[in-house]
Order: sequence, then C-alpha cells, then structure tokens
Amino acid sequence: MSPKAPPAVTDHPPAGSPFAGPGERGWQLWRAVGEAAFAGLLVLLTYLALDWYRGYPSLLGMTLDGGVMVVLALAGIGLVLVRRRFPTWSVLGLSVLMGLIPVTGLLTAVAAYTAARQTEERRRRAALLLAGLALAPLACFASAPVTGLGSRPYGLVFGAVLAATTVLVPGLVGTAGGQQDRLLWALRERTAAAEEARRLADSEARLHERSRIAAEMHDLVGHRLSLISLHAGGLEMALQKQAPELREEAALVRDATRDAMRELREALGVLGPLGRDTGTDALTDATGTRADIEALAAESRRVGVPVEFSWDGEDLEARPARVRRAVHRVVRESLTNVHRYAAGAHVTVAVAHTGERVEVRVSNGVPSVPPAVSTGLGSGRGLTGLRERVTLLGGTLEAGATPGGGFSVTADIPADPASGAPAEEARDAAPYEEGSHDAVDEPGRRLRRLQRGPTSAATGLLGLAGVAAMMLFGVTLVDKAKPSHPYPAFEPRVGMMREQLQREGISDDHDAVRAAAFGREPWRPRSAQDCMYPWVDAKAKGGRLQIVRYCFRSDILISIDRFTVPVVTEPQLASCSRTRGRRS
Repeated sequence: MSPKAPPAVTDHPPAGSPFAGPGERGWQLWRAVGEAAFAGLLVLLTYLALDWYRGYPSLLGMTLDGGVMVVLALAGIGLVLVRRRFPTWSVLGLSVLMGLIPVTGLLTAVAAYTAARQTEERRRRAALLLAGLALAPLACFASAPVTGLGSRPYGLVFGAVLAATTVLVPGLVGTAGGQQDRLLWALRERTAAAEEARRLADSEARLHERSRIAAEMHDLVGHRLSLISLHAGGLEMALQKQAPELREEAALVRDATRDAMRELREALGVLGPLGRDTGTDALTDATGTRADIEALAAESRRVGVPVEFSWDGEDLEARPARVRRAVHRVVRESLTNVHRYAAGAHVTVAVAHTGERVEVRVSNGVPSVPPAVSTGLGSGRGLTGLRERVTLLGGTLEAGATPGGGFSVTADIPADPASGAPAEEARDAAPYEEGSHDAVDEPGRRLRRLQRGPTSAATGLLGLAGVAAMMLFGVTLVDKAKPSHPYPAFEPRVGMMREQLQREGISDDHDAVRAAAFGREPWRPRSAQDCMYPWVDAKAKGGRLQIVRYCFRSDILISIDRFTVPVVTEPQLASCSRTRGRRS
C-alpha cells in the first residue's frame, strides 16, 4: 500500500482537538502541556536576555502594567499551542503581540516556521508571511509611546527588525522544510507504486505460468483419459458378446472416464488461449529429454548463437512429465533471453541428472555487440514464471549476473517431486499477499521515527538559538543606530530643594573651593543658614578661579552667587592667612 500524502492546511479545519495538527487524532494533551512549559521558558529566557543587554525596562515594555504583560504572555503561549490547527491566526496574533512585548519573539518564530512548513499552497503561504511582516512593525509603531519603547519611527524600525528575524527567516526555513517533506512523500509514493507494480507483474507472471501448467495438464491428462474412454468402449463392445455380465462394469468405466473428462474441462475451462507452445504438438512425451534439449541447442546454433551442450547422467525418459517439462522450460526461456539480450555471446547448457536431483545450468558470457537500447533490461516475468514452475515442484531457481559480466540461470529440480510442493508454493507466495509488506515494515518505521525524534529536537533547539542570536544582534544594531538627543543642561533655580541639586549631580561642599572663597566672596544673605561651595572647574581662566555659591535656608535654595578669586601661590596664601589671623 502506498503511503498517504502529507496533509495540507485548509481554511476550515475539521472538528477535533485544537492542539492536534492536520491528520492527527486525539487531544494531544501531553504534548500541549510540554509545549506550554517550553513556551514559558522561551519567554523567560528572552526577557532575561533583553534585560541583560539593555539593563533598563524600556525595551521590554515594562512601562505596561505587570498584570497586562502576564496576560499578553499567556495569550502568546496559547497562540503557539494552536499553531498546527490554526496556523494563520497563530502567526498573525503573535506578530501583533511581538509588537507590544518583544519577549514573545521566539514564540512568533516557532509559529511562523510551523505554518510555513505545513502550508502547501504557495500563494497562501506567501500572503501569511507578508502579513506577519507587516503587522509586527505596525504594532510597534502604534504602541511605542505607550510601552516606553521611544518614538514611533524608532518603533517602526525596531518592529521591522523583529519581523525579519522572527517571521521571515523561520518562514523561509519552514518553506524549505515543507518542500523537502512533500518531495520525500512523493518519492515514497513513487517507490511504493513501483513496488506495487512489480508485485503485480510478478503475480501476473506466476498466474500465467500456473495457467500454462494447468493447460499442459489438461492436454496430457485429457489425452490419457481419451485413450481410457476409447479402450473402455471397445471393451464394452467385446464383452457384449463374450461376457454380457461384465458389460455393465465396462460401461461404468467408460461413464466414469467421460465424467472425469467433463469435470477436467470445467475446472480448466476458465483458461484462455495461451499460445501454440501449450498444445500437444509442442509438448509431447519427448519434451525435456536429452534429444529435446539437444534440439533446442541446435536451433540456437542455426541462428548464430554458439551453444556448448553437455549432459551428465541418465536420460529423463522415466521421470515424470512435469519434471521434463520444467527442464525444457528452463533451457528454452534462458536461450530466448540470450537471443534477445546477449546475441552472439557464448552459451553453455549443462544438465546433470544424479538420480535424485536434476540440475540445469544455462550461462552466457559478455556479448560481442551490446544489445540495442530499446531492448532495455527486460521485465523479468519469464524468470518469475520459471521460478514459479520450479518452486511448485519443490525445487529452487537462481538467476543473476556473473562476475565476468555475463548471466547465469541455475535450476535444481527434484527428480521425483514430493507432495510437499504446495507448501513451498504457499510459503513463496506469502510475501505477495496484500498488507504483508506493511506489516513487515512497520517495526522499521517505528525505529526510524524514534531515531528522528532526538535529531529533530536538537535541530529545533539549534534553530531557536540561531533565531535568538539574530534577534539580539538586530536589536543591538537598531539600538546603536538610534539618534541620541542631548538633554538640556540643568539650571539650578532659587526655590529648589537641596535634594534636587544633589540628584542632578551638584555635590556638597569642596574644602579647597571654600578655602579659596574665604575673604573674597560677596556678602551672604542675612537669612542664609548654610552655604555650599561645589567644585566647578579645575582650570583657572586668566589666573582666576570661578566659584558658584549656593545658600540655603531650611534646605531651600535662596541665592546663587557666581564670582571669581585670584589663584595665589602657597607663600602668598600663608601670608594672607597670618594677616587674617591678626585681624581676627
């Protein structure tokens, strides 16, 4: 039986489990649970990778409420679980979700790969991938200000990069995988059809040969029964005068013979005309004897085929007719094949009769002139018929090429066929029964499926790792190419709190600046409780150091004073310090 073609995706899937793919039966709950856990792990790993790269939540959409993010992530997991049953909705929904929360990017890649692989129609597959490529950038463009991703143009570019890495690339890989699957299915169907045609041809050849054997039996047995009926009629006429009391017995024999002839014709009457070689003029009591085989060899020599003939042992005249006819068929079919496919090659015909077995061997060398291309290699039906005839007698037949490039046919036939030949026939015909090949090949199919499982899982994990690397690389490129807008410089203003200034980078007092400003600073406001002298610039301009003084009352900035002081040397600074000491 030929393998079924891979199921194609339809717009209206049949009723059944939402987790089962086309052609699958059952709810597939265990697979759905495992895929849900794996999808959750993918979401978590994507989150950690993006968080490690950026270090702050804007890329992850964390400006959204935490509950909203969890709901969207669960929706993405649900969509990836039904990707086999509803590939279109799965890809489109995950493309939109990826524009809102980029952590569902790997889930979108899985759905795009599955949908592209199992969608057979080319236009439908292309439309689905193009729609996914368009929806992800549009969703990023619309949600960028809300999710904190940045400006809308940046969101559009960011979504385009995500769509290219998680929709386009997996979709192309899935398309190639789907085409490979369909090619393998087509090759398997073609192989199965060729095997089925071969089995039918062999079966036809076997039936044809059985028909030949049955026709031969009809000719031979019918001839014998006709003779018995004829002699029984003569005996009946002779006994009518000499022994009338035995006339009825002779009539009974004649009637029984006539009934046997009628039953034989009814049993074999279904056979059509099989050709001239099944008649009594072609198959006689001399068929299969040494003289008959020599005549076949001489006939081949007359048409230009060099035949070497040898016979070992006694003649086959005393052997059953079916054995002699098998010997005749083997030699004649082999010589016919030589005439057809190896004309001009040297042929050896050897028959060995050992008393219990009859071995027939016909071999030929390489022809001097190659056969015409139109002859081909033959159908093999003749050899199949020979094998059927020999097997029915309890013998064996081997045919094949020789090491020197020729061909050889060897038949080993019992001289007195046993009654066990039908068992041989049944055993030989068993492999041709319907369904037997599928039953034998089923363990092999299971083993191949078990071997493909780990390989497919490893390949899928490597593919996801590659998609993740491309996704992170694309995010890096987009982020580095993002134009940086410098923030306006912070300008302290009167009325600000001390904490605001410190949060913006204005540090506390600097002792050197306070010392430099001592005695040279303007008067402080009377209400000032404290003043702060932060470090401004280490370079003095024109020999003077710029100083900014911030004065506070109850940690509220009440004045900002900017002034400069001269840069002095250490001796001058020491002299000034003594003078200030005397003044004080």
